[in-house]
Amino acid sequence: MRFSTSVALTLAAGTLSNALPAPQADATTTSASTTVIEPSSLPTAPAEDHAAAAEQIDELAQFAQQQVNATLTDNARKRGACNIHNVAVRREWGSLSKPERKSYIDAVLCLQKKQTKTPASVLPGARSRFDDWVGTHINQTGTIHYTGTFLGWHRYFTWQYEQALRNECGYKGYQPYWNWAKTAESGLENSPLLDGSDTSMSGNGVFIPGGGEVNLGGNGLPDLFLPAGTGGGCIKSGPFKDMKVNLGPVQLGLTNGSTISNGDGLSYNPRCLKRDLTDYSNKKFANAHALVSLILEPKDINTFQMQMQGVPGSGDIGVHGGGHYSMGGDPGRDLFTSPGDPLFYLHHGGIDRTWWIWQQLDSKTRTGASGIAGTGTFMNQPPSADTTLDTTIDLGYAAGPPVKMRDLMSTTAGPMCYIYL
Repeated sequence: MRFSTSVALTLAAGTLSNALPAPQADATTTSASTTVIEPSSLPTAPAEDHAAAAEQIDELAQFAQQQVNATLTDNARKRGACNIHNVAVRREWGSLSKPERKSYIDAVLCLQKKQTKTPASVLPGARSRFDDWVGTHINQTGTIHYTGTFLGWHRYFTWQYEQALRNECGYKGYQPYWNWAKTAESGLENSPLLDGSDTSMSGNGVFIPGGGEVNLGGNGLPDLFLPAGTGGGCIKSGPFKDMKVNLGPVQLGLTNGSTISNGDGLSYNPRCLKRDLTDYSNKKFANAHALVSLILEPKDINTFQMQMQGVPGSGDIGVHGGGHYSMGGDPGRDLFTSPGDPLFYLHHGGIDRTWWIWQQLDSKTRTGASGIAGTGTFMNQPPSADTTLDTTIDLGYAAGPPVKMRDLMSTTAGPMCYIYL
């Protein structure tokens, strides 16, 4: 299945421009420079200054856009191929106009009102289509984190979620992403993403005083304490303030250093959506410098995905953990149930964009067999077979059909057809 879209793209002289609806005056616009970036001119090390590092991110992203130019232009002559006329464009939340943001929010709320497709025998607590995705993530958590499928699985998961918004709820746009480098500078609650307005993804939870620290250690790993944020309670404003979380938690870290669970997380457990926005985690682990380091320093996929997720016991939770622990709360702080917060999908849009940029620095190697490393189980416990291009990804009742990893290595091949701005 490919996107059916009227988005028109012009790729000329190695640069990209789009013909999406013009954002409102208060939205941050993103446009590509007409200057062709040569590989030799790319940064070789991350700038220490965060503003300079943010400029490096823009340069690396523009280079990635240039790299897809030739393929998409050539494909325009091939029937049914992803090309400049049908490719979808994913954009950062702040670059969307207010009507575009509202359209996305309305589609998410629509999905939360639609009937679940997962049988009650498999997911007894599900009450909506939105819950189908949460249940699939709960059931597969041990085989999609610190595994060879981590990046490919979440790419397919987020894309199928986007398809549901479009095909089941009439959404005309594409999955936006969270640029953590921007919120690390502005502060989470000062960003259009999380300012609590009716065109945000809602904001912080009600402040709960007396919060301590969240401990990410245990299970043989040294303690790693993260401070509590500035919320902790139910979302207090914005489109999702009345949302009900139905599944989980499975392993929810609390600010007293303990964890709580509701068994396997699959039974019905209705409660409000809580957030504990934590600038500390954003600024420390998911800032511009960390993002450029992640894109430039790893030369192989194993190093890249481990640095992204954070090497267990190292004290660094990577940009992946940095984003999750920036939102905090319930279910955001629970590895298993985290898709129960709608912000999850913008976070993983950012994860996918980062992988996409990294891949384009050496696309031939990084979109093939050498672009996969790891096994089928969390840190290879218990020991399992290596992930390969022929490993199958199956999202169960949430979406389908099953695909091979080879179909997920490129965003402009296989079932998908999208790029990032």
